[in-house]
Amino acid sequence: MARKSAASGSPDSEVESKSQRTRQRILDAAAHVLSVKGSAGTRLSDVAEYAELQAPAIYYYFPSREDLIEEVMFCGISDMRRHLQDALDALPAGTPPVDRIMAAVEAHLRHELELSDYATASIRNSGQIPEHLRSRERKESAAYGKIWHRLFDDAAADGEMSADLDPRIVQGLVLGALNWAAEWWDPKRGSLDSIVANAQAIVRSGISPADGATARRTPR
Repeated sequence: MARKSAASGSPDSEVESKSQRTRQRILDAAAHVLSVKGSAGTRLSDVAEYAELQAPAIYYYFPSREDLIEEVMFCGISDMRRHLQDALDALPAGTPPVDRIMAAVEAHLRHELELSDYATASIRNSGQIPEHLRSRERKESAAYGKIWHRLFDDAAADGEMSADLDPRIVQGLVLGALNWAAEWWDPKRGSLDSIVANAQAIVRSGISPADGATARRTPR
């Protein structure tokens, strides 16, 4: 997801702004290539071609291919975390926990499949890159997971989740299914709106107490 930088009238600022734009072009190109080809298939020549640059120019901004991939992976999960939090913050006060989960499902899918090559690249390659490149990405992933922790814990506490479900297991299964959509979804075969609606229906029906059953409320 491209980021805009503030413009300034001074020559030094203009040079810096141009440098920032070029760096962003490289990152955007790398995110796209990673989202399509994966880390094993991503070559700097592919990134340079997509960014409309000469390949050696990349080394001015990133010391190595690994540094470039690490930055894309970090940006992917970091942007997704902010997108999710913004979507939840925009909900009216008092929105029921299960409806907040539905909003989170939509935010995750739309960001993953429509809004950001970075998110798709991060999700599709998280298990493929070397461990030493995952330090920053892992911290952001943990922060992202904590948002979902609260969502499912709140649903359980308010009796909106079946008492025989473990919120942590539910979270893992739901996020696993949402992430997997990046592997199989083809926009030519169905709309994103349909994917979101189906995912929300499955999650809602899957976690809600059975008709007539009383969910156990857990202390906050």
